[in-house]
Amino acid sequence: MNYFDTAAQYGNGASETNLGRVLAKLKPANALVGTKVGLRPTELGGIGDAVSRALEASLRRLGLEQVGIFYLHNPIGLEGAGEVLGVHQVLDEVVPAFDKLRRQGKTRFLGLTAIGDTEALRQVIDARLFDGAQVVYNMLNPSAARDLPAHFPAQDYGRLFDHTQAAGVGVVGIRVLAGGALSGVAERHPVASPAPEPIGSAASYEGDLSRARRFLPLLQEGYAGSLTEAATRFAISHPAMGTVLVGMATLEQFEQALEAVRKGPLPQAALERIAWLQQGFAGETR
Repeated sequence: MNYFDTAAQYGNGASETNLGRVLAKLKPANALVGTKVGLRPTELGGIGDAVSRALEASLRRLGLEQVGIFYLHNPIGLEGAGEVLGVHQVLDEVVPAFDKLRRQGKTRFLGLTAIGDTEALRQVIDARLFDGAQVVYNMLNPSAARDLPAHFPAQDYGRLFDHTQAAGVGVVGIRVLAGGALSGVAERHPVASPAPEPIGSAASYEGDLSRARRFLPLLQEGYAGSLTEAATRFAISHPAMGTVLVGMATLEQFEQALEAVRKGPLPQAALERIAWLQQGFAGETR
């Protein structure tokens, strides 16, 4: 494992500071760090300066001169409103600002978090100006990879992987455990973050948790030893996926995630079983 994902918003900079301290101590030769900027509405009149200030602050906290990839963390829409950036703002203002930082040697690659309006995300990816995208993909919402059944209770990401693959955009899978719901367990570790708002799936975390438990037959039928294993291996089963982000609160959870990845993608029979179980969500209230 050599990719580390962080952001200024995580712990108000504490995540970057903690990661920077460990990197300084261990001095790994092959660590690749990704961090993010979330632009506030008050900063949209000077996007270039705001983006530059954000990365400079992140680099100071990380103790680095360069990050591997710098992501736009705002939702993207066809038109801008509040913290949602419009397609033209992203392509005409954010990308040039990011590219300037790349030319200055402060980041190697340009990325975006693919949340917001599906058509807007397609347009930005199709422009072939970004190198990487963080894409929501999990057993509760497989729409980045395939067509959803009618009236499926989740955002339809419209086979976004078709667009990333055509544009040569690398993919980092996010929400592969749906913020923890795909553990099937309501209790959270004391150091874990509170249950998050769902992204692209149910209207509530409790809704995600309830649907996650409907995948328990995968365990009973021997396809996986736990729901988290099934969810992790489901995410890495798609060929568009470069790597996945899996949150963890303990060393044991890290080791479980690592073991799941070492087992490799799920067999085709398991993927077909998951698709059959997903059919049961169709028509339900989101």
